[in-house]
Amino acid sequence: MHEQLRQLRDRAEQIVAADMWSYLNRGSGDERTVQEAHDAWDRYRLRPRVLRDVAQVSTAVDLFGRWRTPIGVAPTAFHALLHADGEVATGAGASAAGAPMVVSSRATRRIEEVAAAVGGPWWFQVYLMRERAITGALIERAAAAGATAMVLTADTPYVGHRARSAARSRPLPLSDEQALTNMRDHLPADVADIWDAIDQRADLSLADIAWVAETSGLPVLVKGVLRTDDALACVEAGASGIWVSNHGGRQLDRAVPTAAALPEIVAAVGDSVPVVVDGGVRDGFDALTALALGARAVMLGRPIMWALAAGGRDAVSATLIELTAELRHAMGLAGAAQLADLAGSMVTGR
Repeated sequence: MHEQLRQLRDRAEQIVAADMWSYLNRGSGDERTVQEAHDAWDRYRLRPRVLRDVAQVSTAVDLFGRWRTPIGVAPTAFHALLHADGEVATGAGASAAGAPMVVSSRATRRIEEVAAAVGGPWWFQVYLMRERAITGALIERAAAAGATAMVLTADTPYVGHRARSAARSRPLPLSDEQALTNMRDHLPADVADIWDAIDQRADLSLADIAWVAETSGLPVLVKGVLRTDDALACVEAGASGIWVSNHGGRQLDRAVPTAAALPEIVAAVGDSVPVVVDGGVRDGFDALTALALGARAVMLGRPIMWALAAGGRDAVSATLIELTAELRHAMGLAGAAQLADLAGSMVTGR
């Protein structure tokens, strides 16, 4: 783990309430998927190229928006429980670093506020809720506020069992007002159970990709893919991108690490759509490995939350800038002047 991240994690742990810290960092089941995440990246080794002009190294990426770095912010819920400014601070920090930002359906600041803080391209993460009209309204709002892509989370038909948590559906400090920040305006007048209405649907299908695309008018990435057949089916159904993710080990325990699934999925989809990955990335070398294996962007979850809790906007920005600097330096040493120069031949699992 990058030393700056380690310090932020330790500082955040001292600040954040114990129950919230557990909610943020725990995984499902015996947490094997969480434990294996970073080690799976660390097992790869690099085969650098030599005699390449790396006097100038660029990490710029064009992916449903243009950013200065391919290291971005994965969608996570309830940022206001970690910092008073919530997703506004996260978005401003990502923007200052020129990094991609994905805003969660379960954000604790209004979509429009976060969009203003980002001030540029961003993506919106979609949970298909049991009350579909709520989901549709959020999608339309996000598109109107300037989102450039939708991220359909497909691996959460219901929440995974998390052993370190009490049997409750949301973290203890979360108020109804915070949880319903972006949904309150769209609740049906006759809804009998608010929490049932905003819970995830368990009957998702490939047809929902087209529904999200039609509702938003934007490209849709499908997040939570770990199999090549699923990746190909999603592309066939209209997905504009595949996001390799195991939900940070918070859903199906013993699911394969994303570092293991990524090369197979990249090989399967080829150049038809871009592939994004998250899970266990903790430094610039992890990011370099993922990008060389074919990912177009590498997203961070918990590390961004540690930074947000420890230092708000400035810490989020500094974290992304520092990891990008480490990536840029590693790219130069590996003989890659730009992201397009990275290739699978530069990585070996042995």
